[in-house]
Amino acid sequence: MSIQTDLQATIEDMVKKGKGILAADESDPTIAKRFKPINVESTEENRRIWRSLLLTTPGLGDFISGVILFEETLTQKTDDGTPLPQMAEKQGIVPGIKVDKGKIPLVNAPGDMITQGLDGLADRLKVYKEQGARFAKWREVYPIDTHNPKPLGVTANAEVLARYAAICQSVGIVPIVEPEVLIDGDHTIDRCFEVIEVVQHAVYQALHRYGVILEHTILKPSMVTPGKEHATSASPEEVAENTVKVLRRSVPAAVPSINFLSGGQTDEEATANLNAMNAMSTNQPWELSFSYGRALQQPALHTWQGKAENHKAAQDALHKRARLNGAARYGKYAMEMEKD
Repeated sequence: MSIQTDLQATIEDMVKKGKGILAADESDPTIAKRFKPINVESTEENRRIWRSLLLTTPGLGDFISGVILFEETLTQKTDDGTPLPQMAEKQGIVPGIKVDKGKIPLVNAPGDMITQGLDGLADRLKVYKEQGARFAKWREVYPIDTHNPKPLGVTANAEVLARYAAICQSVGIVPIVEPEVLIDGDHTIDRCFEVIEVVQHAVYQALHRYGVILEHTILKPSMVTPGKEHATSASPEEVAENTVKVLRRSVPAAVPSINFLSGGQTDEEATANLNAMNAMSTNQPWELSFSYGRALQQPALHTWQGKAENHKAAQDALHKRARLNGAARYGKYAMEMEKD
């Protein structure tokens, strides 16, 4: 098959009505933080058990079409010896891989960050592809305050995302492009809207300059919300109206799917906000979907507690959150469903 055929096949397998993406790509320091409240040590074996629990959840593929994995997970196996990427494929879930190497301060732009990992990326991607990965994810981070992100931060991060996406497509890997505008701070919803519009315009201008085929990409953006420390919160309808408005201004219709990150929202907030978008937006050019990490995993993690006897209950908790977000993909989620 040609590279273009590979890319199109992956997009078709990932962009499905009623389905979204599970983000299970926490780095070692991040998953250690997730394990700490439940008193589970972050050993390689415990990480394997946890991620195996996720991917062997019965019926998960009914609502999840892709999973973002951490590099270590590509070589791990279930208890019966099935490689975890192969286990995902058995469920009809496309395995993918986080490929960035984390953020550092951006020189000459105080307060802004830039993500590392472009060196040797093409060679790494070829190895990941042999191990079963069919798509990749790269995250750039934009803090919001009075002066950030600065023009240099916006431009530099867009450039890195575009270079990453072009490299992915050159080896037949679909890129998920993640410009995360952080929820931290006391900014208003209007300030968030303004920053996301500027950021996404810059990203798509850069993708165009680098010849990235938009039909073979997925966008993983933030929703338009007030900062976590802002005095007032926003209703799901307000979040939906602002988010869809900024997407229509800044994201080309050629992009097949927009899979939101949850970015500090609670499980229920992330589901309700996605639901409001799909309930009000029946005529958008792209799918409005999810690519949640904590908002899918957290209830299962707290149910599991690192104990084998909680294995099934934890899988049930994951399946429930996946099912509710699947309903939100159709705008058919309701708070009463949380009690089911």
